[in-house]
Amino acid sequence: MDSSILIIVLSLSVLISYAFDLFSSRFNMPSVLLLLLLGMLTRQATDYFGVQVPYVNTILPTLGTLGLILIVLENGLDLELYTEKLNLLRRTLLASLLSIIGATLLMAGTLYLLLNDSFYHCLVAALPFSIISSAVVIPGIASLSIGQREFMVYESAFAGILGVMAYNFLLLSRYSVWEAIWTFTRDTLTMALLSLICCFLLLYLIGRINHRIKFLPIISVLFLVYAIAELNHLSSLLLILIFGLFLNNTELFVRGRLNLVLKNDLFEKELEQLKNLTAEGGFVVRTFFFLILGYSIVPQALIDIDALIVSCLFIALVVLWRWVTLRLTFRGGSNPLLWIAPRGLITILLYLNIPQDLRLLGFREGIPILVVVLSSLVMVAGVRRRSVSEGEKGIE
Repeated sequence: MDSSILIIVLSLSVLISYAFDLFSSRFNMPSVLLLLLLGMLTRQATDYFGVQVPYVNTILPTLGTLGLILIVLENGLDLELYTEKLNLLRRTLLASLLSIIGATLLMAGTLYLLLNDSFYHCLVAALPFSIISSAVVIPGIASLSIGQREFMVYESAFAGILGVMAYNFLLLSRYSVWEAIWTFTRDTLTMALLSLICCFLLLYLIGRINHRIKFLPIISVLFLVYAIAELNHLSSLLLILIFGLFLNNTELFVRGRLNLVLKNDLFEKELEQLKNLTAEGGFVVRTFFFLILGYSIVPQALIDIDALIVSCLFIALVVLWRWVTLRLTFRGGSNPLLWIAPRGLITILLYLNIPQDLRLLGFREGIPILVVVLSSLVMVAGVRRRSVSEGEKGIE
């Protein structure tokens, strides 16, 4: 492909995604759905003209991993650990934990009854579908009250991190649960210690680097440490989360003389620049991930009756368990939070990374995409229904 045409395609993709993002914030329609649709239409167009897009199956997991890192970093940079927020932190942490455990067990039980495979395999297959996507949630909750928005932001942030850690633990426990518990605890504590050391080092570099290019090398260091930790089967996302939390809550960790050594007068401004860079980087990566994902979809997989039935069952179980979770953790009316439980990049990425020997026989390939699409549509319907009912009350 000619380099000029490639530049045009890449630039148009970002601009169209940006337009989709503006559209989604205006009409509460997740841009993920529009990107998937655009990817599918692009596939039809390239097939018609006989154009082949190479390395799709290689690029997709890589983009997904980069997107996951940036999402967790963005979530960490958004979380504030102030004393007055401790109650909210406890409730949202409990909500995300209950949501993952309960939804995974319910969906795994359903798969066990339908496919009659081992319950462990069913758990591994079900867990990715129990995780709320913060990338889909945050753009779609602008019309909610402040309390509801805060709850959803914190819950989705915790859900992504806890979900990935639970997934790693499940993979470790394929041979021995007790060995998995020991390995997981040891690796988590080791990673937490290494993360704190990296945080102090990177914070020192932020305060001392005077070069105009500052944050890209630091983010590259995070990617590098993440990849090395992942190769050694450590809880690598913990590093990203701790770094984000550390930078956004330095007053809790850096005090006294350390504050003079590690921070400078421009730190708050530089932190804002890092947040902007992370958000924009995450936007670009998610754009191409969902475009390529849409491109890779086989349309026949989306109209498979078995896949549709299982996907609808998953959505029903998610909503049912979410009602229970909100009753235990959220103060106030649960509508429309009940319907806001979309799945997204993390679900797809974890599902794609399930080892071949742990995959369920008979599990339809179209189910992950259908669950992402249906859960997003349920969220749109729930938010719009609330907006319509509030509008009618205003008229009265």
